[in-house]
Amino acid sequence: MNAPGPHPNFAPEGLATGISDSTGADLARDVVAYDPRADAATIEAAYATAKAAHEGQKRDNGDPYITHPVSVARILAQYRLDSASIVTALLHDVAEDTKVGLVDLERRFGKEVARLVDGVTKLTRLELQSERTKQAENFRKLVLAMSEDIRVLLVKLADRLHNMRTLHFVPQEARRRKTARETMDIFAPLAERIGMDALKTELETLSFRELDPDAFQTIAARRAFLYGQGADLIDEIRDDLTHVFKEAGVEVEELTGREKSPYSIWLKMHGKKVEFEQLSDIMAFRVIVPDKGACYAALGAVHSAYRVVPGRFKDYISTPKPNGYQSIHTGVTVPDKRNAKIEVQIRTREMHEVAEYGVAAHWIYKQGGQVARDSGKFPWVKALLDILEQAAEPQEFLDATRLELHRDQVFCFSPKGDLIALPRGSTCVDFAYQVHSQVGDQCVGAKINGQIKPLRTPLENGDQVEIITARGGTPNPQWERFVVTGKARARIRRFMHAEQRQAQQQEGRAAIAKAFRQEGVEFSEKHLEPALKALKQASFEELCIVVASGGASAKDVVLAVYPELRGPPRPQDVLPIARSRPRAVPLPPPGKGSRRDVAMGVTGLVAGMQVNFAGCCHPLPGDRILSIVTTGKGVTVHKTDCPNLSGFADSPERFLDIDWDYAGGAGSGHVGRIDVVTANDRGALSAVTDAIARQDGAIENMRIVHRGSDFQEIAIDVEVKDLRHLGNIIAALRGLTAVAQAERAKG
Repeated sequence: MNAPGPHPNFAPEGLATGISDSTGADLARDVVAYDPRADAATIEAAYATAKAAHEGQKRDNGDPYITHPVSVARILAQYRLDSASIVTALLHDVAEDTKVGLVDLERRFGKEVARLVDGVTKLTRLELQSERTKQAENFRKLVLAMSEDIRVLLVKLADRLHNMRTLHFVPQEARRRKTARETMDIFAPLAERIGMDALKTELETLSFRELDPDAFQTIAARRAFLYGQGADLIDEIRDDLTHVFKEAGVEVEELTGREKSPYSIWLKMHGKKVEFEQLSDIMAFRVIVPDKGACYAALGAVHSAYRVVPGRFKDYISTPKPNGYQSIHTGVTVPDKRNAKIEVQIRTREMHEVAEYGVAAHWIYKQGGQVARDSGKFPWVKALLDILEQAAEPQEFLDATRLELHRDQVFCFSPKGDLIALPRGSTCVDFAYQVHSQVGDQCVGAKINGQIKPLRTPLENGDQVEIITARGGTPNPQWERFVVTGKARARIRRFMHAEQRQAQQQEGRAAIAKAFRQEGVEFSEKHLEPALKALKQASFEELCIVVASGGASAKDVVLAVYPELRGPPRPQDVLPIARSRPRAVPLPPPGKGSRRDVAMGVTGLVAGMQVNFAGCCHPLPGDRILSIVTTGKGVTVHKTDCPNLSGFADSPERFLDIDWDYAGGAGSGHVGRIDVVTANDRGALSAVTDAIARQDGAIENMRIVHRGSDFQEIAIDVEVKDLRHLGNIIAALRGLTAVAQAERAKG
């Protein structure tokens, strides 16, 4: 069967998609053209059912609602999915938005279609819920649904793509931003995980345009200007590469050049903290060759002709990504073309189809169009299921999986040579939990490439990692500060939660026993059983936890068992609660010389607003910042990449765009946190404090996070002027012999 054509290119956003009496037949004919076994009559019947069910409903742009499911079906047809997926696309909103239920759909179209529609409906509720706990619970349902059949996710991604293409017709800005944020946080990373790169790029671009329109327009204008200055540059470099391959005798089937998307350019600018003009690789060239051997021949030709950019070579053919992506990436400089630095991607035709269409490409290359639909085919789905199993609360699961989805990959090896794929920035603890949950729980040390390293050491591509375990070992709560994988964080939190519950049970039991003794009555768990129902608790253990956490007093428990101990109410017991509340007394303003007087201020706020600097990410002048409004507490300033901001995603009205008041002059008074790993030697701490003092830094707080036999990990809060001042201190620490690692703490 032929490979799919170019990426879908539909009619302009918001225009009707040519709905007519023949639409169902036209769609069915298109599907049968690439899949002769497709049931054309069922597709036409699904269209007729959807059109009748949605009769009278309109989209935000005024189009008949049926244009949406037809557009979703056409997107999936471009990916050449099976007829069950096309029928599901046509019916995916019927059960949610009309009187036609799942039972009716199962009777008309069978169990398979009904199951797929049900799965997509659960996904659809993600965007209909306003409460984060409900959204998190529905995301759990999403993971379970797509683990059973990945087509559920494919339909939903096509649905989201069409909604994003028409997002500008939605009148409410808050609703547009919420949809765009959810797309950027969840659906674009999911598209990347199943290898649908073209779809992922379009989702990111549309979301970026809504979330940061100023940055989008700026980058788009600069790209247009650059392209206008060198309109022939891409063509010239492509011709140059063609000549290189011809001279080397490498057969090339296709060679294309392109500029990177605005969002990927913004990410590079943000990550490298450089301006647009300083970026060196906004052009990429794709080389498609006949077979794997030709990939390496083409690589040799490129490296022989041009100077290689260090650190830009990646071989995903010998080590594919978890989503099946295979390609060779390399960065080179083309000296005769304005010293342009470009990225070259080399792959076969089949690798290209998998790279562009991801899991959808399996429908093309698998015999008879059959695809393995269980989660074992997609390891990342199994990873999400592992997090689901460990997470104690739905919100915890949503936060952990968001982190998991947004990380780039790093590939490491076990001592036996097993390949372990992890998010970039992962540590030895993340590696241990990826091997097995018990290995993570019991790890006490690690060797990287044969050398003992701290457990918090970030891993690099190709590292061989050996985890040292101890029987009876337990997770260290401090690990949560540096692990990055959702599985590790969920497991650590689960352990901490269990430890906390056990401690609360003991504390609550002791308090209850003491209250019984003070009243001079007998205490036993058996005596308490009849009173549990009155206290609205399922068990004695739960009652102890409620008492320890302050939800009920131990005296209340005694009176529930022995109500005859209740005395007559005292006068003060029946006074209105409002009269017993203490008055809120405003704090006096800080005195002269306090941090607020000397710290650099911010612009963009109403005069007199109270400003607080977040203790989670410690923003400094030089960082990109925004603020969160809190009623009665003014605003709290965060770095724009602070992970805690995801907790306010459902309240965009609380965000304020601000900047540092650079015109007001710099001062001290800002606190930056540094994580330092030093040798556990005498004099190491003295050397660290001396180095900070020489850089004119003032230590506010220092805490030893972990001390081992060889290393000690220290968290240091330093009062600095700005980001550059903190950078100078970190550079000085890295120059010390006793310091193995020094970096700014992650927010």
